[in-house]
Amino acid sequence: MAYLHFARNVLASMFRHPATTEYPLAPRQYQNITRGKVEINIDDCIFCGMCMRTCPADAIRVDRAGKTWEINPFSCVQCGGCVEHCPKKCLKMDTNYTKPSEKKTEMVFHADTPQT
Repeated sequence: MAYLHFARNVLASMFRHPATTEYPLAPRQYQNITRGKVEINIDDCIFCGMCMRTCPADAIRVDRAGKTWEINPFSCVQCGGCVEHCPKKCLKMDTNYTKPSEKKTEMVFHADTPQT
């Protein structure tokens, strides 16, 4: 009887789509709720530092005087606290993950200051 159950599964799977994706040929499509990496729209940022104070991993640093915002993506735990507490909503969680690297580097964003 076990052979009939096994044969039924084999025949049924022959006519279904594969359960896995062909990774190099078709990149993975992440769901909207996936927490990948933090992205910023630096033009909307007011450098208040709420994201820095909320971050449990101390991965974000904000310099109000220098108008810089930097994040260490390898220290970030993708909790989304910074996104929730941003008063200008200039942060968002991207669904793609941080690319692997040999060195722990920080991503630094500078605000464009109008020159007079």
